[in-house]
Amino acid sequence: MTIAAIYADFAAREAHGVSPTYERLAYAVTRDPELMALLAGLPPAKRQPNLLFGVVRLLGGPVEDPAAFHDYTVANWPVIEAETRTRTTQTNEAGRCAVLLPVLNALPQPLALLEVGASAGLCLYPDRYAYRYGDHPVGSGDPVLACTPTDLAPPTRLPQVVWRAGLDLNPLDVTDPADLAWLDALIWPEHTHRRARLRAAAAVVAADPPLLVRGDLVDDLPALAAQSPPDATLVVFHSSVLYHVPMPRRAAFAETVRGLPGHWIANEAPDVLPYDTLPTPPGEALHNVLALDGRPLAWTRSHGQAITWFT
Repeated sequence: MTIAAIYADFAAREAHGVSPTYERLAYAVTRDPELMALLAGLPPAKRQPNLLFGVVRLLGGPVEDPAAFHDYTVANWPVIEAETRTRTTQTNEAGRCAVLLPVLNALPQPLALLEVGASAGLCLYPDRYAYRYGDHPVGSGDPVLACTPTDLAPPTRLPQVVWRAGLDLNPLDVTDPADLAWLDALIWPEHTHRRARLRAAAAVVAADPPLLVRGDLVDDLPALAAQSPPDATLVVFHSSVLYHVPMPRRAAFAETVRGLPGHWIANEAPDVLPYDTLPTPPGEALHNVLALDGRPLAWTRSHGQAITWFT
């Protein structure tokens, strides 16, 4: 895809109906030759809208007005480019636990969770959060993760987790103000509920930090998995992570994770992992495919706000 097509697709499929600010801004970028030229000087993996917009927000730049965004970005491109080249979109959305919960509950308990691309590890605590599936509450406390289920009976309990670990090329620490600021900058401007959720989830994690290991998802996965307790069901999972990984490494990862004991939960865009057949997604918005051990189960929204079970 061209850079303009990437930003137009983001506006239409991800930001539309979710973030008017980012929808308007992404479309404006597609019509801005000067910004297109600056983005063309970045490696392809560094041109994505979430990364650019997050970096500008982190630096205190404007994103609400496209003209002001243009002026700020052009004037400050050297520092923006430097930040963009060193950072990745490590969005650590605890809300994704809401779409993982139905699958986690169906596995033999207790569980040993190992998240690939864990960022700060906020998704390693599905047993510590509360949920609301439509009008159906599960658990208690804060944050409360809201999810709209379709063709799925809402979960009735929380999983039992006895071990949790994360693997990431650049693990983040929620007790580090700079790391927390980057996680905050990746949350879209209007999403005050997600910002509050980040703070609440970070407090949960800070009170009982997980094992976070700096490493590669292929080379270092088996050694970390071997640390899980033998009397628990190992669950390797990831959400919106593998699109960062080149295709040959995705295949190597899939082969590696299939060779481990336990189970594998993937929550990725439909073109990231190979599936024989998928039903039509529910609408034009971007949906992920939730799969267990390579078998697709449901469509999910990227922030965990909805799940549509395959019938």
